[in-house]
Formats: sequence, structure tokens, C-alpha cells
Amino acid sequence: MAEQPPARHSGLVSTPAHGGVDTAAANDALGVANRLRPVLLRLNRSLRSEAHGQGVTSTQASLLAAINHSPGIGPGDLAARERMCAPTLVSHIDNLESAGLVERTRSDPNDRRRVGLCLTTKGVRLLKTVCERRTAWLATRLATLSPEALEAIAAAIEPMQQLMQHEEREA
Repeated sequence: MAEQPPARHSGLVSTPAHGGVDTAAANDALGVANRLRPVLLRLNRSLRSEAHGQGVTSTQASLLAAINHSPGIGPGDLAARERMCAPTLVSHIDNLESAGLVERTRSDPNDRRRVGLCLTTKGVRLLKTVCERRTAWLATRLATLSPEALEAIAAAIEPMQQLMQHEEREA
């Protein structure tokens, strides 16, 4: 009996006999991914746009959230966490510092090169406002759904968090 060539679907190769991905499961995951990706991109774009009304870019709002999550984080660690190159990050931090939202602190009195980043009171207030606006935007739209649709979204939160935890472990 001649060996069958591997099945192909949108660039995905499945070779179950040789330890590959099960075709039915891969096609199902691929189909869900193709439907989910554009929805998540549009939701993300809409949520990120809520920051612009507060005078910061969505990238700056993301940096504020990361600094708030890890006060005293160094620019190098922040750049790695946010997957940004250092010069780009420094430019954003300079702008946030000029706006009075972030402050650089000397984290090691014996090494003046070591700098930590912290939010100012103004930065904390702005981040809180951005988060509240994003939550309100999303809640308004979720409120238009049927109870069953809302329950389905609520049930999807945990598995989606698991996807991100897997991503964070790989990084």
C-alpha cells in the first residue's frame, strides 16, 4: 500500500502517522483561529482607541499599564516585556516623563546607570481613566447581547487566558 502524502490546508501540514497534528483537530483549530483573529483585532483596535481621548497613544497607555504592574522596572526589562526596541521605548518614556506621567528613579545608589520607572500620581489617574473608559466601552457592547451570548463569552475567558499564559511561558 502506497503511503499517502500529507494533507494540506492553508499551509498547515498534517501527518498523524508520523507524529503530526490530527487533521480534524487542526482544521477545527485553524477554522476557529481564522474566525477569531479578525474579531480580536477589531476589538483590540477599538479598545486601544479609548486612550487617544486622554491624550496618550495606545502604546503609551500600554507602557503605563506595564509600569504600573511592575513599579521600578528598568527600561531594558520593559522593552523586552513589551517587545520594543530600546530607542523606541526611550522615546515613549521621554514623552511620558515630559507629560508628568512617568518618573525615572535611581534604583541603585551605587550605580547611577540603573534607572527604574514609576508612574506619577497623574500617571496613575490617567491609567485608571483609560481602563474605566475601555471597560465602559466594552460593557456597553456586551449589554446588547443575549444572556446566552454573554454567557458564551464569559465561558471563553478562562480558555483564552490559558492561551496567553502559554504565550508568556514561551517568551
